[in-house]
Amino acid sequence: YNIHPSEKLIQAFRKKPYQGCCPIQAEFLFIGLDANYAYDIEEQKIFPKVIEYHKDAISFWKKYNVHHPFLLDGYKGDGRKYHKEFSKIRLTCEDSSRISFIELLHLPTTGRNNLRNTDLDKNHLKYIHQAIVSQYTKAVFISDAVFRLMKKTSTFSWMQDAREIEGYSLKVFHETSPLIYKHLHFSTYGKFQAQKEKEMKAIHMIISKI
Repeated sequence: YNIHPSEKLIQAFRKKPYQGCCPIQAEFLFIGLDANYAYDIEEQKIFPKVIEYHKDAISFWKKYNVHHPFLLDGYKGDGRKYHKEFSKIRLTCEDSSRISFIELLHLPTTGRNNLRNTDLDKNHLKYIHQAIVSQYTKAVFISDAVFRLMKKTSTFSWMQDAREIEGYSLKVFHETSPLIYKHLHFSTYGKFQAQKEKEMKAIHMIISKI
């Protein structure tokens, strides 16, 4: 995998290895593989806002009325499509203290990555586990690719294959508190677009009901 060359971005992740609110205090966790950024992000005008976001994502959402700086004018590169699609879940800045994004890899990356469980930091995985079992956590959302990698680690060997549960639009990997839901990656497009949009509506309903 390719660690991002920006030392400022790496330092931001070392201080807060997540995006959004603190995972331990979040009600809803969105777990991904790695946090991907444009290679030249330091040269883009948006970069100061990216650092501002990493310092205080809750205030950022309320100030700019978007959940992530990639949605502001001026950013070009990886990650924009993911967050543009995520915004279709129709959350608002009132949800800013409830939502956290955390990735299995603890550092920011650039380019496409084929992660293996040996790439992952055990302490970071323990941190993710603490967030999942936190008293605040109501639901966790992961894609199948994330599940497969989590399952290969000893930290998450307890997770089960996704299955349908009566009354739920999304399949679940874990059906007792917290519920761990399966969804298509938000960057998915083409023939899976309709299914993804159906799932995003289900995620909206889950979050809005709590």
